Amino acid sequence: MTRTLAELRTLIDAADQALLEVLNRRAGLANEVGELKRKEGSAVFRPDREAQVIHGLQTRNPGPLKAQNVATIWREIMSACRALEAPQRVAYLGPRGTFSEQAAEQFFGSSIEHIPCGSFDEVFHATTAGTAEFGVVPVENNTEGVVTRSLDLFLHSPVHVIGETSMLVRHNLLRANDSKDGIEVIVGHAQALGQCQRWLNEHLPHVERRAVSSNAEGARLAAQEPTWAAIASARAGSEFGLFTVAHAIQDDAFNRTRFAVICLPQTQPAPEASGRDCTSLIVSVPNKPGAVHDLLVPLKQHGVSMSRFESRPARSGQWEYYFYIDLEGHPSQPQVKAAITELRQLCSFFKVLGTYPVAD
Repeated sequence: MTRTLAELRTLIDAADQALLEVLNRRAGLANEVGELKRKEGSAVFRPDREAQVIHGLQTRNPGPLKAQNVATIWREIMSACRALEAPQRVAYLGPRGTFSEQAAEQFFGSSIEHIPCGSFDEVFHATTAGTAEFGVVPVENNTEGVVTRSLDLFLHSPVHVIGETSMLVRHNLLRANDSKDGIEVIVGHAQALGQCQRWLNEHLPHVERRAVSSNAEGARLAAQEPTWAAIASARAGSEFGLFTVAHAIQDDAFNRTRFAVICLPQTQPAPEASGRDCTSLIVSVPNKPGAVHDLLVPLKQHGVSMSRFESRPARSGQWEYYFYIDLEGHPSQPQVKAAITELRQLCSFFKVLGTYPVAD
């Protein structure tokens, strides 16, 4: 028999009430866990444990909820439970409305203390100084490649990476009035301008492009200048009251940016193995023939896959480079441990940047 709308609403109300009671029961249990952790002196936030819980729920999910929705819901539940003790202080490139802010909430949930910063340097400084417990910075984009400033800051910073998140990035052309006519300046982060250059060349080829510290900062400026337009997220448009005059103008329809979650080791130790992990290194080798090739030998011998290999100049004036390497696996795994041990012996500089669960 087909149920009426009134009957369905009654059932939904009952389900909501039952769900609320279960969530409060879970929050109570989480508080007990927090008390035990405080007595033991262990970390409240465990990204490896949360990744395992969410992955397990996704695996056992009977539907009709989609796996990604399950992840989003449970991340918010965990965030709200953690915030009962104290919300995490998270630094990111601001102002409010940036993709970095979205990435922070995607990783931690929305129950955080927001600390927007004016530059990547400020994010690292806030995290190092203790103003923030954690920082979130972009490290690479599938269109424009690595975010060089983030990589350079990792080199001498005491922070390490304890997590990552990957996000589909859709850029929009935003303006204070609902028209593309009369635009004189387009503002956005340099990466965003690069990710949209084909669209800009076709539709607004003669308009000046001006790089600013973040896309949300560009949106803020565009809200004040009637002849300016900004490349930014829909969220930034809402934040600053702008019209979206062109949707999804990025050149790659599947434009994605990968973000790293950073903190001091004393704030959060390296996560334990989750079963789907990445280990990031920064290394340098003596400037001699075959030195870079030799870096790959231990990986091949021990069957460890490398998912990223980037170089950055050492700025020593001697044509020397630092190499940023991502390995698949966790240092607790024998083959990864053996490969890293042999790799260290070949390097004139060696730093484990972090080991962390891989983002979905």
